[in-house]
Amino acid sequence: MTGTDGSSGSTAPAASAAGRSIAVTDLSLVVLIGATGSGKSTFAARHFKPTEVISSDYCRGLVSDDENDQSATADAFDVLHYIAGKRLAAGRRTVVDATSVQPEARRQLVKLAREHDVLPIAIVLDVPERVCADRNAARPERAALPRHVIQRHQRELRRSLRGLEREGFRKVHILRGTEEIDAARVVTEPRYNDLRHLTGPFDIVGDIHGCSVELEALLARLGYDDGRHPEGRTAVFVGDLVDRGPDSPGVLRRVMSMVEAGTALCVPGNHENKLGRHLKGRQVQLTHGLAETVEQFAAEDERDPDFRRRVAAFIEGLVSHYVLDGGRLVVCHAGLPEKYHGRTSGRVRSHALYGDTTGETDEFGLPVRYPWAEDYRGRAAVVYGHTPVPAASWINNTICLDTGAVFGGRLTALRWPERELVDVPAERVWYEPVRPLLNEAPGGREGRPLDLGDVAGRRIVETSRMGRLAVREENAAAALEVMSRFAVDPRLLCHLPPTMAPCATSAEEGFLEHPAEAFAYYRDAGVREVVCEEKHMGSRAVALVCRDEKAATERFGTAAGVTGTLHTRTGRPFFDDAAVTEQVLARLRSAAETAGLWEELDTDWLLLDGELLPWSLKASGLLRTQYAAVGAAAGAAFPPALAALESAAGRGADVGGLLARQRERAADAQAFTDAYRRYCWTTDGLAGVEFAPFQILAARGRSLAAELPQDRQLALLDRLAAGDGSGLLRTTRRLRVDTADEASVAAGTTWWLDLTAAGGEGMVVKPLATGLREPGGALVQPGLKCRGREYLRIIYGPEYTRPDHLVRLRQRALGHKRSLALREYALGLEALDRLAGGEPLWRVHEPVFAVLALESEPVDPRL
Repeated sequence: MTGTDGSSGSTAPAASAAGRSIAVTDLSLVVLIGATGSGKSTFAARHFKPTEVISSDYCRGLVSDDENDQSATADAFDVLHYIAGKRLAAGRRTVVDATSVQPEARRQLVKLAREHDVLPIAIVLDVPERVCADRNAARPERAALPRHVIQRHQRELRRSLRGLEREGFRKVHILRGTEEIDAARVVTEPRYNDLRHLTGPFDIVGDIHGCSVELEALLARLGYDDGRHPEGRTAVFVGDLVDRGPDSPGVLRRVMSMVEAGTALCVPGNHENKLGRHLKGRQVQLTHGLAETVEQFAAEDERDPDFRRRVAAFIEGLVSHYVLDGGRLVVCHAGLPEKYHGRTSGRVRSHALYGDTTGETDEFGLPVRYPWAEDYRGRAAVVYGHTPVPAASWINNTICLDTGAVFGGRLTALRWPERELVDVPAERVWYEPVRPLLNEAPGGREGRPLDLGDVAGRRIVETSRMGRLAVREENAAAALEVMSRFAVDPRLLCHLPPTMAPCATSAEEGFLEHPAEAFAYYRDAGVREVVCEEKHMGSRAVALVCRDEKAATERFGTAAGVTGTLHTRTGRPFFDDAAVTEQVLARLRSAAETAGLWEELDTDWLLLDGELLPWSLKASGLLRTQYAAVGAAAGAAFPPALAALESAAGRGADVGGLLARQRERAADAQAFTDAYRRYCWTTDGLAGVEFAPFQILAARGRSLAAELPQDRQLALLDRLAAGDGSGLLRTTRRLRVDTADEASVAAGTTWWLDLTAAGGEGMVVKPLATGLREPGGALVQPGLKCRGREYLRIIYGPEYTRPDHLVRLRQRALGHKRSLALREYALGLEALDRLAGGEPLWRVHEPVFAVLALESEPVDPRL
């Protein structure tokens, strides 16, 4: 392992080549070098995947239809370099099968590797001229190849062998003769910075700068005992262990012992890099605290003469950055944009050690750091140090842990994956900073909260439950219009509820929907226990309730006086008056306090999904223009029409059939009016308003929608409603059903019939457990709505129950609606997972925005 991220740069001696393993990094540009006929294509086919190999002959054929057309060579190599560049950009190992005996050809390939920050590796096949000539003669397409071409290749190869490392190849493997080539084995080795298999948990420690007392105090607070954690946690140090502070040797001794014992990882800081050069005898200026470290080392020499050598070896072996926890975490010293994660080059190492600057200096003469974190959109959390800040805070998906311990600030650690900050105060100011700590900006920046590029155009959203989900460009445009003009504060828009599919169409006489189909669906999907929940006829509302204003400000960055939000399923504020919203939140907050939910769930905020009643509270315009208009028209038309028909019948006219039909129509129209009037009543302010929560979506650090089963959810919400003394909260009635038990299914059906006969809208049938999958692997519908016979009059019209209409309506197609429901459900849970995980706002908004965009897909609105 070396200080250049583990690339040895050594040429393997020929004497030890027989049967040896050829180590090739998993992400690298492998260049096969050898004269024509040396066996490069055969070697590549034997040791690499076909998709990894790019042949110059093949590219020549692509552009000219003739692999031997030398006039097409320039274009062929343009194609080769282009394909290789695309593969390297995508993080794919690439093998170039060309002679590459000329320095200029190799120079272009080394340049390509550097552009994509991967290791260039040379594998040389040194075969005698006679063997090359015989092989070419055996190939019809090369039988006429002049002998002098092979001789020229051999001469160029001989001149190149000693200079390959100087050209930039980080590893050079030379195989001499056919026997060595045939016996060689190519072994894929991971990059030294690729530790994705280590999942932690981790305790990531910020810049220490020789503050050994503070380090020991922090480790003790984190639970370490003599460098080991009883729960097997691993410490990760972000560098700058030395300089400025009182005891750099003590810090090094502790960190080195932990790394050697396997209880810690460490990346280098710029101060270790400079100390390492000094220990090698290089000329460096003893500034920025290095003079103090050199003095401390001099005192250390008497106690431990071998200490300098061990420190030099330790620094030499440090890797610029680590990719950990399945790629979800990147640790480095000065921060690292996503394009450099897992890459290996001098440019990557330089950025990891020193960061990037704008080329300007501030009023203190110090370089102005480029604010890369403000533009960061990577999936991995980047934890770093280097630039001291007053307090650690997340910027997009990055956090700086250098809180200026040596300057009298604090020594800070981040617990991962908990995302919990732990710190200890400095004993004193050990070193006066050039720039006052309070003037440091990065920790106080929130970064740009959202960007048009995050949502515009066709989008692909990665979800943990359904993989990659696509959002069409036209749907994204419609969602952007709604969200940018009408939605609540984006910092508070954490979730949009998914649509819900109805149960399969019923063949039961007089019914379009019936519980039998819902129970059958879950039984066939292998779901035995379901919960039937009363469906409240109101308007869907999501409530974000913070325990107090301080919690809202610290977690969501809200303005003064804001403690949460209440929004519709499209993200709009439910009430135009913010004061009314705060009144609702105050009642919810008080109920949660009385119920003890804050303490039980260990949270200072709750995200609730529910229905706000009455329906007329939000749908008054729809009621007036659509439903009431139909009822009014029927009320005006049918009485005189019936009176005229009855009068005609009294005079002996044969209108009995027509009169009966009109009476049925009048009764249907009255039933329609009665149906929607059940869900309308007068409110005054919050008087008469009810909120029926049916799910706790998330709390601090927890995605409860994916964690708690339905019965546990509803039990907590019963307690919430019981704790409400204002009359706002309404409970949700429910019944558990065993889908494999006929008696239980019958009881569920009876419950639904009684509920709808009493004026209820219907019910939602949900699996008791969450996140279930069918035997084939597909997600099970998270819920199926089964609406009452009379309620469906509002949806399908007054006369929908007539046999001829039911026959037509039973042809409704549910496939698209069900697909939409599953996709929105997966996106909704993804947003909650990211919210609970403390991910940046743009990451939470990505699936939230996608839900809104999917709502623009054309689907029958009656479903």
